Amino acid sequence: MFSKILIANRGEIACRVIRTARKMGIKTVAVFSDADRDALHVEMADEAVHIGPPQAAQSYLLIDRIVAACKQTGAEAVHPGYGFLSERAAFPRALEAEGIVFIGPNPAAIDAMGDKIESKKFAAAAKVSTVPGNLDVIESIDEAVRISDEIGYPVMMKASAGGGGKGMRIAWNASEVAEGFARAKSEAASSFGDDRMFIEKFIVNPRHIEIQLLGDKHGNVVYLGERECSIQRRNQKVIEEAPSPLLDEATRKAMGEQSVALAKAVGYDSAGTVEFVAGQDRSFFFLEMNTRLQVEHPVTELITGIDLVEQMIRVAAGEKLSITQADVKLDGWAVESRVYAEDPFRSFLPSTGRLVSYKPPQEGTEDGITVRNDTGVVEGSEISMFYDPMIAKLVTHAPTRIEAIDAQAKALDSFIIDGIQPNIPFLTALMQHPRWREGRLSTGFIAEEFPDGFTGREPDAKARRVLATAALAMELVRRERLDGLEGRLRPASGRWRDAWVVRLGREQIEVKVPEGFAAVPLEIDVSIGGERPVTVRSDWRPGEPLWHGRIGGEEVAVQVRAATAGARLAWSGVELYARVMTPEIAALDALMPVKLPPDMSKYLLCPMPGLVVSIAVAEGQEVKAGETLAVVEAMKMENVLRAERDGTIGSIKAKAGDSLAVDAVILEFA
Repeated sequence: MFSKILIANRGEIACRVIRTARKMGIKTVAVFSDADRDALHVEMADEAVHIGPPQAAQSYLLIDRIVAACKQTGAEAVHPGYGFLSERAAFPRALEAEGIVFIGPNPAAIDAMGDKIESKKFAAAAKVSTVPGNLDVIESIDEAVRISDEIGYPVMMKASAGGGGKGMRIAWNASEVAEGFARAKSEAASSFGDDRMFIEKFIVNPRHIEIQLLGDKHGNVVYLGERECSIQRRNQKVIEEAPSPLLDEATRKAMGEQSVALAKAVGYDSAGTVEFVAGQDRSFFFLEMNTRLQVEHPVTELITGIDLVEQMIRVAAGEKLSITQADVKLDGWAVESRVYAEDPFRSFLPSTGRLVSYKPPQEGTEDGITVRNDTGVVEGSEISMFYDPMIAKLVTHAPTRIEAIDAQAKALDSFIIDGIQPNIPFLTALMQHPRWREGRLSTGFIAEEFPDGFTGREPDAKARRVLATAALAMELVRRERLDGLEGRLRPASGRWRDAWVVRLGREQIEVKVPEGFAAVPLEIDVSIGGERPVTVRSDWRPGEPLWHGRIGGEEVAVQVRAATAGARLAWSGVELYARVMTPEIAALDALMPVKLPPDMSKYLLCPMPGLVVSIAVAEGQEVKAGETLAVVEAMKMENVLRAERDGTIGSIKAKAGDSLAVDAVILEFA
């Protein structure tokens, strides 16, 4: 076994590998760019080596820097994580030339399967069912349009070296091919250093299901069940689960055995994943093989009890698999949410900055429920514009799918992040979505269910009861605390009141409280809107960002953020301003005018912190609705900003190459 390994990656996956290596008694070496000098993976590793500036192309993607770091520290092996160099055959070859072991598949297998175009040709030759398409590299936009016309719309344009949703576009007509091809090709070049593109038929209403494989260097390969990754946005996975609610045992066996046969045909000898596009009728087609550890590997680990990183390290050291196919048993259900630095209220645009607060839910197992949080940040960490926007992967495991989903919902409610805007409000709302809970999934789920974007979950009766109850409970504790301060001339609360009004947004809700209660820990009976009273218990104290308690028999976690004369409360995807008042003050509050935000419709604002790639218009130019105005790059993704209506460009305030803050003015309309 190795005594020291280097992790050629950053963020949560670097921390994940370090944890397993530490468990195995193996020392670790981290590498870091200027942007990651104070990152968590650097702190966790036994040693760390600086490899260059923030841009990945000048640091994490430079093979010679990684090799030099290995030689400098005496690392015997390298784990590549995912992304960056993990699927480049040149990397293990360079390591092998220096006598360093690659903790991953052999270069020949990467060549055969890691390239999307070549892997499809190989799969077709091996009689594996594949999606119809053109597997040759496409050189020009005209050629892309011609091929798309021949295949028939819709089509999917993909970067051959792509992954993580980068370099991918769906096109429903020739004009979308023309524009999307150029954008996808540019993204592929900047993300992977490889702009080769191919096109295939896009299966309508498909599901994304993948098989986890594990092979060794002695010809043994097993499959560890499947994962469903159909909840995607812009071809990037958001929610994963294992097993899939679609598959039956026969389909699972067929997909697994087909994946194993394909892996054995290329001599695959590490952890890898065969991805399929599946129809709602359980038909499936080979999509690609990822010759690396997947982002979503924790859900497989939780249902099988197998540490995939440990197995990768053992296989790389030459050990035989200790697991046979008969040993693989699927236990319970696991759900993973990718917590991204993306603002769901602004079309999921990247949100960069410092984590002022970062308090994930408590990890561990209790009453058959497991909560796990794989992360690469701590409070105070910087979310940089240079890398993927992932903050953490929150995973829950339970005996059944619904129990795992409910556990995920509670964990998300308890996940506090401030300083940037995470996608947690969307994730928590999704956990309550009927279609998701029923397992009626497709890769178009988000686009179909949120066609106009995400504006927050509308509060139903239960949400109003929960938030109103929590708001009142907090206000009573706050007033009791003020009454106990020394030196006050009179109690802040005045006489005891049993009638209160809670304002949620613009709605006022009447609340009744019987006289007498215990403040800390709180125990009180509350009646909302004339309903039967329920008992509320909580040990919350003023200033804490999470109100945790029981309302009736249900355990509830409500996030609390200070606001003028009240607080902003968030629970289960619903976020509202809350204020607790006496009935007299509530009557006056209802008469207060509503302050409207300023009209910014004359301006094109930068929707996220990013780099201006190009300005597509000039001053005085007339534009039509839908025309491209500018392209802004953030977190390795190019975002096209279009005109919302017809108009004339008045003045341009930014130029290509400018780094802009969120809401910075790019141009003004006349």
